[in-house]
Amino acid sequence: MPAAPEKAVQDRVVPQQLSELATSILESYGVPAADAALVADSLIQADLWGHQSHGVLRLPWYVERIRQGAMTAVAAPETLVDTGAMLLLDGRDGIGQVLTERARIEAVSRARLHGVGAVGVRNSNHFGTAMYFTRRAAADGCVSMLTTNASPAMAPWGGREKVIGTNPWSIAAPYGDTAVAVDIANTAVARGKIYLARQRGEAIPDSWALTPEGDMTTDAAEAVHGVILPMAGHKGYAIAFMMDILSGVLTGSKSGKGVHGPYEADKPSGCGHMFLAIDVETLGSPQEFQDRVRGLIDEVKATPLAKNATDIFYPGEIEDRNAARVREEGGLILPEQTLEDLRKLAGEAGIDASILR
Repeated sequence: MPAAPEKAVQDRVVPQQLSELATSILESYGVPAADAALVADSLIQADLWGHQSHGVLRLPWYVERIRQGAMTAVAAPETLVDTGAMLLLDGRDGIGQVLTERARIEAVSRARLHGVGAVGVRNSNHFGTAMYFTRRAAADGCVSMLTTNASPAMAPWGGREKVIGTNPWSIAAPYGDTAVAVDIANTAVARGKIYLARQRGEAIPDSWALTPEGDMTTDAAEAVHGVILPMAGHKGYAIAFMMDILSGVLTGSKSGKGVHGPYEADKPSGCGHMFLAIDVETLGSPQEFQDRVRGLIDEVKATPLAKNATDIFYPGEIEDRNAARVREEGGLILPEQTLEDLRKLAGEAGIDASILR
């Protein structure tokens, strides 16, 4: 009996080439070059960190929203309130990454003047991975926090109809030439990971989501239309609720069922963000701050390992290791569906996509 043919090994995609392709696709839809490069970099960095649920998988969603007019290609935020330390912007349905980068720049600038800077954004869009922006603020010498609300994904504790979003948040602090950083959704899993599982044809753990009828499921396709469970039970729901207050209600943006997700191509998102930055130097020596962070990390890593554990990581370390490994191995391996979607986008824009073999 002849041996079964070996499955072809997928070629790796060089991150820089992928970034150039994604940038060109966005530019073809009227996104300014610098903004297109920012969005592309944010998506590919998520892939490098090992978070493909927030990587270039999402580019087709963004493009379709621009096509449908739900998101504007050229961001033109309007200042609504400016008190010096605090700024409120109306994003006017601009691209989420572009508006959040503006918020980061403003928050850091104000933190350097006042010790703390707070920037709220209303009427924005999905901005990818929150850690992308808080790490940038850390590189600028600030401890920062970024929050956002999102379209309904979880039911309020005790309910079975989705009302509250995953409402993720990130905190990052300077640490050497990198950062200590956390980026989490308040659900058992980020919704993008369910989309990624569906794209890969993989089952999901039964602790992630319920069907629309309220039953447990391991079917990602069912889960997409169902309810994602909160992390840590009622605690995850309560945190998500308060993130909606901070990101949506406080900024005057939409909240709860009023927010629409990036996969709803014809509906303005209405989501809001809050970016907080604290200047480390205002509170003392940056070097002493670094030393204290190092002391905490050393203390944590010196902890005896639990059974079957092989290492203890500080927040953000796994992402740094993943990015270094991918670069050493020569590039990214993307799901076949993502590759097909990117080839289609490039073809429609008349762009050479031969790097996606």
